[in-house]
Amino acid sequence: MEKWNLNQKKNFLKYIDFYLVTDSRFSKKGTFSDVKEAVEAGCQIIQYREKNKSTKKMIYEAFEIKRICRNNAKFLVNDRIDIALAVDAEGVHLGQNDMPIEIARKLLGEDKIIGLTAHNVDEAIEAENKGADYVGLGPIFDTTTKKDAGEGIGPDKIREVKNSIRIPVVAIGGINMDNCESVVQNGADCLVAIYAVLGSDDVKSETKNFINIIRKIKIRRNHSFD
Repeated sequence: MEKWNLNQKKNFLKYIDFYLVTDSRFSKKGTFSDVKEAVEAGCQIIQYREKNKSTKKMIYEAFEIKRICRNNAKFLVNDRIDIALAVDAEGVHLGQNDMPIEIARKLLGEDKIIGLTAHNVDEAIEAENKGADYVGLGPIFDTTTKKDAGEGIGPDKIREVKNSIRIPVVAIGGINMDNCESVVQNGADCLVAIYAVLGSDDVKSETKNFINIIRKIKIRRNHSFD
């Protein structure tokens, strides 16, 4: 895989809008189909997240998702540094209790994307100081897709975090078509909507809808700041 420099990585992260996180529990057509449809809809970043499969199975699935993403989307692995290394993914997303980001960076290298979950301003600032490329902030709203996610912090908290750090903020947790506008208006650079997309009958159409809404709101938001 051709390596990119740090400026290319930063520029890419500036312009992402919808971010797909896989979850086979909610998929109607299977993870590979979900990823294919999302990429065809224009999704630029895919995170492979599985909690209950064998390492062997995850490596197989990760290789296939990477193949689907090739040249069209960046491919990240949730939690599992070993899986990311095995398939040469473009990066990982880590939780607060996962491998320390400093060690992950040494293992993966400077050119890889590392995102870190944050629940508040202090964790977001710490993530940036330790070298995270973006913060996954949440849960914004109450969610059932992650049992230990905690209560929703509300979209107003996005603005507080956004004003405290320079790296992109990816909002996640209970986001759907009805509330996504408030998420982007409050400063999120990108958002994740898991069940709203994977639980739909048409992943491609739902992904397109989210991308279109996010881009329109960003244009309005940016003009209001001029």
